Amino acid sequence: MSLSILRTVADLRDRVQTWRRAGERVAVVPTMGALHEGHLSLVRAGRERAERVIVTLFVNPKQFNNASDLAAYPRTEADDAAKLAPFGVDVLFAPGVEEMYGNGFATTVSVSGVSEGLCGAHRPGHFDGVATVVSKLLLQSGADCALFGEKDYQQLLVVRRLVADLNIPTEIIGCPTVREADGLALSSRNVRLTPEERRTAPAIANVLRETAERLASGMMAAPALEAARSALEAAGFDRVEYFDLRDAETLLPIERVDQPARLLAAAWLGETRLIDNLPVIPLGN
Repeated sequence: MSLSILRTVADLRDRVQTWRRAGERVAVVPTMGALHEGHLSLVRAGRERAERVIVTLFVNPKQFNNASDLAAYPRTEADDAAKLAPFGVDVLFAPGVEEMYGNGFATTVSVSGVSEGLCGAHRPGHFDGVATVVSKLLLQSGADCALFGEKDYQQLLVVRRLVADLNIPTEIIGCPTVREADGLALSSRNVRLTPEERRTAPAIANVLRETAERLASGMMAAPALEAARSALEAAGFDRVEYFDLRDAETLLPIERVDQPARLLAAAWLGETRLIDNLPVIPLGN
């Protein structure tokens, strides 16, 4: 099955207008490429909700705070297109940097509150870059709904906040994290892990699960989180950036699970930064 690849906003809008005239709903799945089963699960979710599905592929320089990380990010458009074709994706929108950020570009979308702390504290400017490019992609596509994975949970809340605040008429849908058989959350960065690091990596999911169970049963956050950080270091992680319990909606720190909460972690294995999270629901709810 052939896949239509568009590279300009004008062409994308022309295509969407054709669908609109036919009364069809449109879903968009924003990505930076290097697609894996997690991305494909978002495509399937989009297909369930709309007659037309757009996948965007843009390695966004504005959300990288490390030039070497940007340079190393995999760029695999041909492989990505081949993976998408069997799913009936209608358009792969793959603009260049010049198309997305033209001469004189001077606007930044910045979301406070949910963008602060966690990844926001360790990656300065990252969520400004995310908010800016997602705002543009939603407005460019005019999609009825957009699909995002819960693995990047803080990003999901940032996007929900900006859509609400800017009155962008796109429904934001969070989809469950897709995992390997051993529990490791799928990520484009996983390919950077050495064989030894790959054997260690599932510990982040295991420690999250064990800690979530302790917290759900009533354990206070401080000792549970301290034990979790120690467990990751003992498992072989080089550095734990954060392992925190937060309110599921505001991402404010909480001390006990007496409301819907999220347990979030970021840690380094060699040169690879892994993130993951789990919901924590009080027992009996």
